[in-house]
Parts: sequence; structure tokens; C-alpha cells
Amino acid sequence: MSVTHCKLSKGRSQSVELIDSFLQSRRNGLSQETLRFYRCYLNLAESVIGIGVTGQQIKHFLDSRKCGPGGKHAYYRTFRVFYNWLYSPKSGYGLKPQENPILMVESPKVGKRILPSLTPEQIISLMNRSESVRDKAIISLFSDSGLRLSELASVRLDNIDWGSRLIKVLGKGNKEGLAPFGEATESLLRQWLSQYSPTGGNIWGIGKWQIEDMLRELRSKTGLPCNPHTFRRSFASILAKRGVDSLHIMRLGRWESISMVERYTRSVKFEDSLKLYRAIIE
Repeated sequence: MSVTHCKLSKGRSQSVELIDSFLQSRRNGLSQETLRFYRCYLNLAESVIGIGVTGQQIKHFLDSRKCGPGGKHAYYRTFRVFYNWLYSPKSGYGLKPQENPILMVESPKVGKRILPSLTPEQIISLMNRSESVRDKAIISLFSDSGLRLSELASVRLDNIDWGSRLIKVLGKGNKEGLAPFGEATESLLRQWLSQYSPTGGNIWGIGKWQIEDMLRELRSKTGLPCNPHTFRRSFASILAKRGVDSLHIMRLGRWESISMVERYTRSVKFEDSLKLYRAIIE
């Protein structure tokens, strides 16, 4: 029996043990949502998770899925991260990187969809239909800062720098960052905090699931796209339409790469860029 196989516990399937080891190696660097994403897809693909799995087996698995291109690409991304870990020294299994089966698998083609974003007028419409100052403040802060749901739901009173209008947040990978907000959002936050005094928790008095419920109700009432990712896309798109370049948007929104910003600003049209061009040269 090889050294590699000796490291696997008796009585447990190889795939289950490898999945657990992989997730354990990621616990200090990823959000709980990302860990759940990986566990879900790895569990569904348990038949092609293991030492000795070939690239051809992974290809056959992907081809057999009845989901759309986006779903297949989600499987592929999960396989890529998992097998790159497994065939690296970090895993401790002593496997050769050049034998990594994911090297033989091409990424599934995914069309570049333009996902919805909101205009400033639509954001105001959502705020006008909100039932409380708290809900208005949540929407305004989402729009001003591009905060992720987990970041917004975790805002505490001592995270807010009122003088600079900045909020200290703990983002993806447990990385600290700063999120800006504007004067109108400050006014709404102060109005809400005059009504509600946080006692050690977040400033909202509700958690992220209740925030999502509130946004779903607004979407139902208004017919407008209304979820945390829509606001994050809107944050990036509105800044891009106003002439802020991708590098600054990346820093303000705490993205890790400009390519991520470009994904979020696909709704910016040629006509928007032309307006900026005209304003500069005329």
C-alpha cells in the first residue's frame, strides 16, 4: 500500500475524507457561503472526487449534467480549486502536480450575460416604497458602498467612522476593508439610530435572512430587481457611468481584480461611454 493511501482512514470513503480535508484547509480563508458552495458541488460530484480520477472521467461527468452552462461551469470551478489543492504540496498527499486531472479538462463555455443593475432613479423608487427608516438606510448603504450582504448585516456602531463616512468591514477571506457612504446615507443612518440603540449586536436589529426577506418583499411590490448582488452591480455600474475608472471602482468595492469589476459593469453601454467622451472633448 502506498504512503498516500495509508493517509486515508479506514471505514470512510476516499471521496468523503478528501472533501473534508479540502474544506478544513480552506476554513481560515473563505466565507461560510463559499465553503457551503464547495461542499454542495463536491458532494454532488462525489463519483469523480478521489485520487486516481482521470480528466476523461471529469469530462464525462460534466457532459452528463443536465444543468445549463452556468451550472457546469460551477462544477468546473469547484473541481479546479479542489484538484489544484489535492495535487499541491499543501494537501500532504504527495501527488505529482503534472498528473493533476483538471489539466486535461477545458472550462465549459459560458455566455456573458448582462445581469440587471439599478439606476439612481430606481434606487430612490425602492427607498420610497420601503416601510421604515431602517429599510431605507439599508438600501441607501447597499447602493453607496457596494457592500456584500454578510458585510452589511455585520455592521456595528463602532465600525462607523462618521467623520470620514467610512465603515470598517470584514470581507471575503476575512480581509478587512473600508466601505464609503454619502451624506444622504449618513442622514438615514442617524435617523435610524435615533430610534434604535444597538446593544452589542449589529446596528439593524435584524440578521441577513431578514434583510433578504425585506428585499424580496420590495421586489414583489415594485417589480424591480432587488437583492444584494443587484445593489453591488448597481454600485459599480453607476460609478462607471459617471466616469470612475475600473481601478478605483475595484478599490472602493473591495474587489480582488479589475476583471471582476468588468463582470459587474457589463450593463454600461456604448452610449454611456460616449457621453463621458463628449463631456471631455467638447
